[in-house]
Amino acid sequence: MNLERLRALHAVSVHGSIAAAAEAMHVTPSGVSQQLAKLERETGHRLLEPRGRGVRLTRAGHVLAGHAERVMAQLAAAAAELDGLREAVVGPLRLGSFVTAARSVLPAALTALRERHPGIAPTLLEGESEHILPALARGDIDVAVVESWDTFVTPFPASVSNVLLASDVIDVALPAGHPLARRRAVGLDELGGTRWAAWTAGGTCERQLVQTLREHNVEPDIACNVADYPTQLAFVSAGLAAALVPRLGRDPVPDGVRIVATRPAVRRKVLAAWRTGSDRPAVRACVEALRTVAERLPDGRAAS
Repeated sequence: MNLERLRALHAVSVHGSIAAAAEAMHVTPSGVSQQLAKLERETGHRLLEPRGRGVRLTRAGHVLAGHAERVMAQLAAAAAELDGLREAVVGPLRLGSFVTAARSVLPAALTALRERHPGIAPTLLEGESEHILPALARGDIDVAVVESWDTFVTPFPASVSNVLLASDVIDVALPAGHPLARRRAVGLDELGGTRWAAWTAGGTCERQLVQTLREHNVEPDIACNVADYPTQLAFVSAGLAAALVPRLGRDPVPDGVRIVATRPAVRRKVLAAWRTGSDRPAVRACVEALRTVAERLPDGRAAS
């Protein structure tokens, strides 16, 4: 079986459509279709079948896609082992991170990494975990920094390893005039009828907010969708909304905002992830730098 054809099947399995797989592989959809047609002839099995306007994998397609994923992981491991023969930590290093870690952890970690290994050339892609992890799995980035809330756990692909960097507490930010704003702690089930600031509509961060509140019988009324915590806190300061804000992302807190602990406490994990078997020297050095910086986070935010 041709390796590039297996790679095309793996891409369709990961991305869900021929068009998305083609975009990820930087080829045309017709090129992917041709590769898959040849793979079907090679294997003697039908691998795809129509589903609406798209396609889905057959049982044989799922079986072969699983093997293809392991083949891709083994090739990555081979490349990593060859890279490991070199002592110098050099070359490009592609990172992905969610926004608050990109602002609070990455600058110090990458500065330390460059000082220790001046031959390394890091770049950063910022985004939510639902976009960063697929990019990691398909090899578009080398190291990902992602979040996973206790109330909305981030699933990791089988081909990805991870390590805990920090454990962060999530508080509720209330307008100073809110009836519960003077409390030291507030039950999440007491926040019914409150309007909320959330991240991008339909994204992971908004779903984290919705899931957390629904677990406590509160149906959130979303007043605004803005993709950063400082802007959310500006809406809170204006009395327009409340927000669930991790401690790692809340500074500075503007006037007119009261930060109140939740009952029960809500936490999120901050994790570094990489493709299993592809931990070449630059990846290992990056993860170690991230862990060192995370250990110095203030207010007990680092992992114990």
